[in-house]
Amino acid sequence: MNTNARRAAAATTAVLALAVLATACGGPGGDDDAKTVTLVTHDSFAASKSVLADFTEKTGYKVKVLRGGDAGAAVNQAVLNKDNPQGDVFFGVDNTLLSRPLGKGVFAPYRAKGLDKVPAGLQPDSGKHRVTPVDTGSVCVNYDRKWFADKKLDPPRTLADLTKPRYKNLLVTEDAANSSPGLAFVLATVAEYGEAGWQGYWKKLRANGVEVVDSWEQAYQDRFTGSRAGKGQGDKPLVVSYASSPPVEVLGDKHPPKQAPTGVAKGTCFQQTEYAGLLSGARNTKGGKALLDFLLSKRFQEDLPLQMFVDPVREDAKLPRLFTEYGETVDNPRTLAPKKIADNRERWIKTWTSLAVK
Repeated sequence: MNTNARRAAAATTAVLALAVLATACGGPGGDDDAKTVTLVTHDSFAASKSVLADFTEKTGYKVKVLRGGDAGAAVNQAVLNKDNPQGDVFFGVDNTLLSRPLGKGVFAPYRAKGLDKVPAGLQPDSGKHRVTPVDTGSVCVNYDRKWFADKKLDPPRTLADLTKPRYKNLLVTEDAANSSPGLAFVLATVAEYGEAGWQGYWKKLRANGVEVVDSWEQAYQDRFTGSRAGKGQGDKPLVVSYASSPPVEVLGDKHPPKQAPTGVAKGTCFQQTEYAGLLSGARNTKGGKALLDFLLSKRFQEDLPLQMFVDPVREDAKLPRLFTEYGETVDNPRTLAPKKIADNRERWIKTWTSLAVK
């Protein structure tokens, strides 16, 4: 998620840019270690300070957050460090990457409290409970409404539209080898065109000038014309982000517009769900389990939308008005079976790299 967060905000973008999240943590050794639970995650993790303070008040554990780059890079690090984990809980592995850490024994089983409030379809590992679903959303192409209006050009609606000459040199996406929204976008094309057609699609997209950058932050904040954080310095009016990204551009406005300044090409979307898990060999397993319970609590789940701009997985979590009013609902995003992703992901990434990057 993408990426979305999936995504993918100062009142808006400072949250998603994620300057260091200020969480209290004890020093090394002794009682401080016992009272600290370390969350290993990607650069797009965010939570309200008051929410994390509430966790500390209720459990006695302070949260230390370690970020490891984009989701793909963070997952790779967790796999490499599986015998000597950097923390107690990992958050941010999504359904496009899930089989990689599961196959390497990165996570220890734990059934988090609150799973009865999560749809069964979001629990692919429900029999073993090695990971806990935390958020969900759709990775989609976003567009800058003003840019297209000024050019008197209709924005694209589908994957096929993106290969048309009128959209040449307008799209930026993320590296599928390192970025979860970038990988989700590639999987959307596999789901749409199948094994026989997705490579041909990317050849067309490459010929049409798609730009590939390392991360969501670089794509959305630096290259996208519709990003408030970018202050209009980008030159790409199309970006791979999330269906829930438009509220980012409205958050904090004293006089919000009738519609968000960015829109979503709903015919380009792929479903993404993010998970958290107790790291095998964690030093503070008790604290880690308490943190997983908290990630599924209504308190945290209802904080998610305006922090990471994703949907909570709890069915009883309420969404904020800003999120429901300016976010986009995708009724039928593309999906692929987890086993199909697991069996083919590395091959697809290698092939995609040869087509789109090299």
